[in-house]
Amino acid sequence: MTRATTVRAVLAAAVLLVSVLITLTMSPRLGLDLQGGTRMVLQAKDSATAKADRESTDRTLEVLRERIDSLGVSEPTLTRSGEDRIIVELPDVQDPRKAAEVIGRTAQLSFHAVRGSGTEQEKGRAAGLKLPDEEGRLLDLGEARLTGAGVKDAGASFDAQQGAGWTVALDFHKGAGRDWTRLTGEAACHPVQDERRRVAIVLDDRVISSPQVAPSVGCNVGLPSGSTQITGSFGADEARDLALLIKGGALPLPVEIVEQRTVGPTLGAAAIDASARAALIGAAATALFITFVYRLFGALAAMALAAYGVISYAALVALGVTLTLPGLAGFVLAIGMAVDANVLVFERAREEYAERSGRSLRSAMTAGFRNAWSAVADSNVTTLIAAGLLFFLGSGPVKGFGVTLAIGVLASMFSALVIARALTEIASRSRFVGDYRGVNGIARPGRVRIWLARRDPQLFRSPRRWLLTSTALIAVAVLGIVVRGVDLGVEFTGGRLVEYSTSRPVDVETARTVLAGAGFGDAEVTTAGAGDLSVRTGDLDNQEEHDLRAALAEAGGHTTKVRDELIGPSLGDELRRNALIALTVAVLVQLGYLAVRFRWTFALASVAALVHDVILLVGAFAWLGRTVDGIFLAALLTVIGYSVNDSVVVFDRVRELWAKARRESVTTIANRAVLQTVPRTVNTGMGALFILAALAVLGGDSLEDFALALLIGICVGTYSSVLTAVPVALTLEKRAKTPPPARKRASGRASRAGAKRRDPLDNGARV
Repeated sequence: MTRATTVRAVLAAAVLLVSVLITLTMSPRLGLDLQGGTRMVLQAKDSATAKADRESTDRTLEVLRERIDSLGVSEPTLTRSGEDRIIVELPDVQDPRKAAEVIGRTAQLSFHAVRGSGTEQEKGRAAGLKLPDEEGRLLDLGEARLTGAGVKDAGASFDAQQGAGWTVALDFHKGAGRDWTRLTGEAACHPVQDERRRVAIVLDDRVISSPQVAPSVGCNVGLPSGSTQITGSFGADEARDLALLIKGGALPLPVEIVEQRTVGPTLGAAAIDASARAALIGAAATALFITFVYRLFGALAAMALAAYGVISYAALVALGVTLTLPGLAGFVLAIGMAVDANVLVFERAREEYAERSGRSLRSAMTAGFRNAWSAVADSNVTTLIAAGLLFFLGSGPVKGFGVTLAIGVLASMFSALVIARALTEIASRSRFVGDYRGVNGIARPGRVRIWLARRDPQLFRSPRRWLLTSTALIAVAVLGIVVRGVDLGVEFTGGRLVEYSTSRPVDVETARTVLAGAGFGDAEVTTAGAGDLSVRTGDLDNQEEHDLRAALAEAGGHTTKVRDELIGPSLGDELRRNALIALTVAVLVQLGYLAVRFRWTFALASVAALVHDVILLVGAFAWLGRTVDGIFLAALLTVIGYSVNDSVVVFDRVRELWAKARRESVTTIANRAVLQTVPRTVNTGMGALFILAALAVLGGDSLEDFALALLIGICVGTYSSVLTAVPVALTLEKRAKTPPPARKRASGRASRAGAKRRDPLDNGARV
């Protein structure tokens, strides 16, 4: 083995070993649908400045969501119940009492000047706020000069140098920073050790810190940094809790926890088992398919994919990502899509082997990895850009999707470029593997490639024909959205939450089956408390609620309604707005990246194909009458990533071929590039479709819509990357004045390598 191969093998073994240890020793954090969790009902109350109405309760809900995210709880569910109640459901919470304490605190933070000791009253001074400081001495405080709303960020840290212990650092917004400078400058005008040189920081009517302004600070100069540290006798947990409370912001309304209970998973054991079986069958079918197409090297790629599954799962567990059923399904789907990098390499190796007779299998594989690197890098970088922006700009499930997506991309690149490469390099050195073409799977071109070479179809003689077809499809989709309407799920619209008590125990799976048979297929059922059933569904009138109760009575006997409340959307306006902003920014940044890496015409064409895919997917669900909910949102984000990846692979080949033949028309180049990339597109799509078909057929109702959305999305994305993106690019190129891409110069190392491969019988003499 070469040194590079040895390094890859050792690195792969080390990462796999660590991943296996994490998988065996750490337990995953499961979501509400798989494990259940804690449900708390919060009652919002009027304050001196706000009334507990629907609008202020919604604002309180969003602040609570920020706090819960800071607590490290992923994929929570928060909904408004009625006008002034909030239902909080937390999956896999280890200490519900601590969570309840942090969630319920109002976190009213304010900064005050200290007017003197609270035990003495100066003549002519109006009575102010009197509170004890950290040591219990009473202070007379002036009015609040600054509130927590002016704090930009807060973080806990341990100060070992000055011996202050755990502190909370505050960064202020620009205007608030000036107020802080003014406040500390006024305090600095008093003598050292004078009470009036102190500044009191008050949280929920309690002085948590009242530091003296340092002697080095001049009168009316103040602290110029606009930031400060809260010091006190904090422990690590107290400092972190305080930081997240301040960062999350003060609650617009005080809240009181009126109920807290444990709830069961929204999916029954049978549904979870069926989904797991479907995932295993789909993954096995993908492995068999890739082995059938690429023989030995396909089997090695399947081994690398298995390693990818272990590595990415270990990363999810180690980072504490909450695993929900759609998340796990997306994770399994990523295994099918992670085969893309391997397929790209194998197809490029086939081309190298076929174009250069006498080339060894090893050199063909090396060239395959080298030539595929550009497409692999660009497609994964665009996906990482989207994942990063979804994480930093999104919230709730959108943020969680960004984390899962980024982990999947990084793990798939490691799987393909380190593990699979090490395995294939070792195998390609075998004389047996190199001599027998039917064994290695690379020395023979695939059937799709042979058929295309024989037929040589001219796909882009009339690009407008494909553009008209795509426009017609968009028109049909928009018509479905307008005529049929989009059936938004409970997460977007809100609905009704009803709890029932039955005389006979009824498990979740039976209840869901009974309700689906009665026409309530979208109902979400969980156990609540001592055997009660909680049903969350869309808008119900009284007759429909009576029918729902009657359906439950068939399975559970006498059924009594325990609670009946109207609930708001769990994916509220702010979360949806943040998701839309994150997605828009991600698309714009991807557009800029592709314009720099490729051409602005290719970048616009890729985004046009992406928009095309989104509209068609939403329109298809409108025509089919399927519910658009949180699961659909996850599928839509996955389709967006797939669409961009597909377009990048096609345009990477166009750029490469055009640089080699700059005098040929771009139409001829594009046709050749598409025909060369079709085998990769077909094989990658088939790998994902095997898993999706298994999830759709065997996964049960819980995953049917998710799998259907992805089946439609991948088919549409495969079509658009070739027959929408390329025609758009060709149309734009007719008006563009940008010259063809320049051909990359061969490096000196490559030139020297070429010289070394000269025929040994050739002495260099020429006539």
